Amino acid sequence: MAERTIARRRGYREGLGGEMLAEYLGTFVLILLGIGSVAVAVVGLPGSGRQVVPFGAPNWLIISWGWGLGVVFGVYVAGGISGAHLNPAVTLAFAARKDFPWRKIPAYWFAQLFGAFSAAALVYSSYHWAIEAADTKAGLPRDKSLSTYSIFATFPAQYFGNSWWGPFLDEMIGTGILLLLICALIDLRNTAPGVNLHPFLIGLVVVAIGLTFGTNSGYAINPARDFGPRLFTYFEGWGSIALPGSYMWFNHYWWIPIVAPLCGALIGVGVYDLVISPILVARRRLAEAQEEGPATEEI
Repeated sequence: MAERTIARRRGYREGLGGEMLAEYLGTFVLILLGIGSVAVAVVGLPGSGRQVVPFGAPNWLIISWGWGLGVVFGVYVAGGISGAHLNPAVTLAFAARKDFPWRKIPAYWFAQLFGAFSAAALVYSSYHWAIEAADTKAGLPRDKSLSTYSIFATFPAQYFGNSWWGPFLDEMIGTGILLLLICALIDLRNTAPGVNLHPFLIGLVVVAIGLTFGTNSGYAINPARDFGPRLFTYFEGWGSIALPGSYMWFNHYWWIPIVAPLCGALIGVGVYDLVISPILVARRRLAEAQEEGPATEEI
């Protein structure tokens, strides 16, 4: 008698559901540590009596390193399961270069956005006393408090005025650099680091972007990183500062940290694939041809 085969139903952990959970938790860790570092710099240190000087360069270092380390540990959490995109711009860019299926994009984007929203809620639950104290000290209602809003989401520097092009360009540049360097760091044909080291180096890329381009528009460089917490702050009382993203010198800013990173990501991978990848392919073919040696004719 032929052996009976019993079909086993796949669990969610084995398919796209498991990847979504990994993206959710990895993004959650990234945003939790990133926003947490901003909360320390903006309301934690000043409000706790541990800092008596105004916000300055040391506070910016806390923020830059907080976001960089958030990326490191977020990638370590999800990397082996989903590839740890943790960023809709990364997901789109990988799909554009045919390293990721287009059909999975909505699921990854949803998981990333939900992870960012959840992380913002948890940071708020821990820091809402400090936030309320800072608003009270400044004599501002919540929907007028740009400084406490800045813990969660981004806004453009005042010198841009009401122009959208400057912040848009800045976000494109920052995200383009991020994707260009991610492509370099994961490309085994190039001088990629060992498998366990690249999350740390990608985190250093984010630190470097924060230290070089961060003050222009807050270096969102990740649509989920900005829109998830922005959505949370809208529901939590920051009102029009969050959505549609309007304050004294900017109006309807909410779409720029979404669209500009997506455009910048495509430019970043495009530059790498047009400039570096063809050279690597050509050199590999040359090396393979030299290894094979001259063709010999069989007699």
